[in-house]
Amino acid sequence: MPTAARKPLLREVATERLRDAIVAGELAPGEVVKDAQLAQRLGMTVAPVRDALARLADEGLVESKPQSHTRVTPLVLRTVRDALAVLQVVHELVAREAADLVTEADLTAMRTANARFRAAAAADDVEAAVAADDELHGVLVDRCGNRAARATIARWTPLVRRIERRRFTPTHGAESADRHDELIAACAAHDPDAAAAITRTIWASI
Repeated sequence: MPTAARKPLLREVATERLRDAIVAGELAPGEVVKDAQLAQRLGMTVAPVRDALARLADEGLVESKPQSHTRVTPLVLRTVRDALAVLQVVHELVAREAADLVTEADLTAMRTANARFRAAAAADDVEAAVAADDELHGVLVDRCGNRAARATIARWTPLVRRIERRRFTPTHGAESADRHDELIAACAAHDPDAAAAITRTIWASI
């Protein structure tokens, strides 16, 4: 008998929704946030929201001053660069390990995701482009199976996305889609070195 899917805990739901709001800029850099107001916004009690804010503080998306306030962290270029450097290395590792393992179904999923990415970029639809980009690279993360790499990517990607969304343009998106095509071709050829090198180029262009 199949196991029923686990229902997400409220704190997990709150964390995901607040993280998305911060990354999208709905909660702006430097904005002071109050747990009661956020709870009302999310239709929850205060407890899961407080848990979510603690998690987001660990991720560097919010910061709290005791007896003062909690706010969305300002965009600090050095912090983003540090996170980006880590993500570049980890994604290179993922691409290198996954390139020899990808299946035809994986390649089809990557091509489909990149087609959506290209169309979203042309339409200047940042939300759809980011989702398609995550889906494309997620195929390699899944195929690689490295849990530490997955956790690292999940931990630092939102911090970088805050900057990336603000810099996104249709031209930049088209260039990224072309590099995705190169990555897919390297994976189709089961060439770990080429996949890693192209991935390095992709992340260096952010």
